[in-house]
Amino acid sequence: MEEFSKKIYSVLEESCNLCRSDLISLSGGLDSSIIAYFLKQKKPKAVAVIAEDFVSTDLTYCQMISKKMQIPLTIYNVKTSLILEGIEETIKILKNFNDIEIRNNVVMYLATKWAKDNGEKSIITGDGADELFAGYSFLLNKSEEELEKEIKRICNVMHFPTQKIGKALGVDIESPFLNEKVIKLANEIPANLKVKEENKKRHGKWILRKTFEKYIPSQIVWREKSPMQNGAGTAGLTEMFNSVITEEKYVEKKLTVEKEDGVIIRSRESMHYYEIFKKLFGTPVENTAEQKCPYCKHGVGESKFCRMCGAFPI
Repeated sequence: MEEFSKKIYSVLEESCNLCRSDLISLSGGLDSSIIAYFLKQKKPKAVAVIAEDFVSTDLTYCQMISKKMQIPLTIYNVKTSLILEGIEETIKILKNFNDIEIRNNVVMYLATKWAKDNGEKSIITGDGADELFAGYSFLLNKSEEELEKEIKRICNVMHFPTQKIGKALGVDIESPFLNEKVIKLANEIPANLKVKEENKKRHGKWILRKTFEKYIPSQIVWREKSPMQNGAGTAGLTEMFNSVITEEKYVEKKLTVEKEDGVIIRSRESMHYYEIFKKLFGTPVENTAEQKCPYCKHGVGESKFCRMCGAFPI
């Protein structure tokens, strides 16, 4: 473990120092905090997107790491109307109506758009850490054998919509965890060092947490995984759509879409995203792939998750 920790520290330090940007997309989670720790000597800036009208969990942690690393932090408070505009743009860029992906990545759209509007040419993200170091909560209770297979599968299919968003907006996305040396090292680390018990609780990214517990506040190091939608507050969109779209209207639209387009919509929120997608791109074209999503007929390959509609597991 000590040997792996030294190597992790070394390759991440090198990777972070290769970043040319001086703007970090900060969530107050482990990954962006590690980046902030390594870059603090370069005196970067940071931005955190926080939904004004919903409950968010990132704010306190962002402020904590900003103070600890002495990095100036901009809290970008966004109203629901701006989030809804951002959702349409995110769907236009990602070309899907996947509710999970849209809810999470509208946060990165808003952060990247803020960077562009403020004259920044690039932004640094923590993309890749959850995939490479087993950060997802659904991995926590798997056996070691299952965990090894699942990490390998996730790493084979991992993709990062932030890259597409950055390209569409003309902003470079730098992701130190996706450096080749970091990926190579992560693949050498056994699964039982990625998911492990600490203080009677199982944690993903255990080896990362242990490596950086001396350098980053413990509240952040041992913070539970919080998806972007929870941290920024866009998870509140689900409840909002449930309250504004009546059951009667939803059922009527759902039956119509299923009959006319052959697409099964699973929630009111998904319906809103699907209507935007259809307006922009028409109905999804049935994919010729062998493995198809039972809800939207899109090809899914090895994945248990449909990138087009967000169905999971399939």
